[in-house]
Order: sequence, then structure tokens, then C-alpha cells
Amino acid sequence: MLPNISLITLCVADIAKATAFYEQLGFVKSKRASQDDVSFFRAGSVVLALWGRAAQIEDANAGALWTGNGGIVVAQNVASEREVDAVLARAESAGAQILKPATKTFWGGYNGYFADPDGHLWEIAYNPHWELDEDGGVKLLE
Repeated sequence: MLPNISLITLCVADIAKATAFYEQLGFVKSKRASQDDVSFFRAGSVVLALWGRAAQIEDANAGALWTGNGGIVVAQNVASEREVDAVLARAESAGAQILKPATKTFWGGYNGYFADPDGHLWEIAYNPHWELDEDGGVKLLE
């Protein structure tokens, strides 16, 4: 069986503020699974969770090694350059900091980057070499 990523947790300073930000981006919070101290969103075939930074450090016993962002970038692939621009504009209007405006890439695509209010990096990309399924998931061939 191949490894399967089912959940990505972003550690945040303020659950309510982060939840509002991601709802403004269009993510829909699960009312049944979410609680005051954690929010869960369906994000394609994975779940995106927002949880308090201190709670995550305690739960993982990671206080001795975690100094903040571990260099992870969450990416969303979309179907066109115009969609990249639209997602970046929506993120900026929701309070994101645009780190790199959308531009043509060396690999033939089009992408841009933003940071959410807690400093998590997001890449929004159009890759003409990848096909997306009807739900927006990448059809990655072996």
C-alpha cells in the first residue's frame, strides 16, 4: 500500500482569526468535527486542520527542536493562469501577504506565493504539464 497523506495541520496563533481567513479563501469548515480549539476543512482528498501552535508543540513533544516554520509550502494547483491570479487576489483581500506575484516560471507554468496571517507559505500554480481531475486534484502519472 502506498503512503497516504490524510491531514495537514497548520499551527496558528489564533484559531478564530485563522479560521476566518481560510473561510474567506473558500474553504468550508466541518461544523461536526471542529471545536473551539481546532478547525477542520475539507481540502480535496486531505483534511486541512488549524490548531494552536503551543498545543501542537506539546502534543508532539517537539519543544526542543521546533523553532517555527519547518520550511513546508502548501500548494494549490489550478486550471489556468487566470485562476492563479484570482486565488492570489482573494488571499490578499482576506489578509494574506503576497510574497511573489504570479509570473511565468522556468518550467513553463505560472505561479505566485502568499503567506497566511501565521506565516505559512502557499504556492498557487498552473502547471500545463499536469492534468487535473474533476475535483481539482492532480492526476500524477507513475
